[in-house]
Amino acid sequence: MQKTRINHQIQARELRLVNEDGEQIGLFSLSDALKMAADNGLDLVEVSPNAKPPVAKVIDFAKYRYQQQKVEQQQKKKAKKIEVKTIRLSVRISEHDMSTKAKQTDGFLADGDMVRVELRMRGREQAFLDIPEKQLKKFQSILTVPNKVEVPIRRMGSTMAMTLAPSK
Repeated sequence: MQKTRINHQIQARELRLVNEDGEQIGLFSLSDALKMAADNGLDLVEVSPNAKPPVAKVIDFAKYRYQQQKVEQQQKKKAKKIEVKTIRLSVRISEHDMSTKAKQTDGFLADGDMVRVELRMRGREQAFLDIPEKQLKKFQSILTVPNKVEVPIRRMGSTMAMTLAPSK
């Protein structure tokens, strides 16, 4: 996080000044702006250091920090946390069971979650790797919610897995 510069930490020679209500006061030199802030018993806070000229606000710094914290809290609240759900299949899964798992996966994708589809292989099933790969591709083809492959089919020991994400 970038540290906000206040009062004498500000390095720009000329500033565009804004009051507490957000109304523009005008262009001032740093010394005049500091004097104006001190006369009102407030701080000079640099709110936009990259602008030409930089923008500073005449406001109580504690109040400014409080407002920034509230804005950050609102942004965190609005952010959606993406979960990764797991669906497990087997090589010898029946059509009905696969369609049931597909409906469940459609629900997860519709909610905006990512889905990791795992296919467990046992014993001799591990010798024929094309069969589980076909099962995973077939499973993806029967899904009704539009999706994209986030992580392609990979083999990890006795498991083959791929990750699907909802496409927008």
